[in-house]
Amino acid sequence: MINVGSVIKASGRGIFSVLPDHTVLDALKYMAEKNIGAVLVIEKGALAGIFSERDYARKVILEGRSSQTTRVQEVMVSNLITVQAEQPLDDCMQLMTDHRIRHLPVFEKGVLVGVISIGDVVRQMLVEQKLLIDQLEAYIRG
Repeated sequence: MINVGSVIKASGRGIFSVLPDHTVLDALKYMAEKNIGAVLVIEKGALAGIFSERDYARKVILEGRSSQTTRVQEVMVSNLITVQAEQPLDDCMQLMTDHRIRHLPVFEKGVLVGVISIGDVVRQMLVEQKLLIDQLEAYIRG
């Protein structure tokens, strides 16, 4: 079974982050530039939260706030669920399903190494499923 760290390394993406006092508009522009759905919020070198498109929709737009004046720290999720790089990918799927979240910060030996998304998890599980099917078909053919 593949672990979370392998998926992070294979993605080749870095850590995309903003500061808590950045405006929501700045964070959204950055996310659009990087083509990502969530960004980590880093304060004094430590993970302080995560801000996602979902947070924007629910905590800015639906509440009538301005993305130009609202700070990321006002709407970010700060009670984070995280995973360790050595955890199996199945753990991520279970956590994301149970907590209805789409992104999990990943740590390796206490160091933040990236974020895994539900898309990353599903993509990798499909790859593994295809590999298994191909192996079974080869076995059946002899």
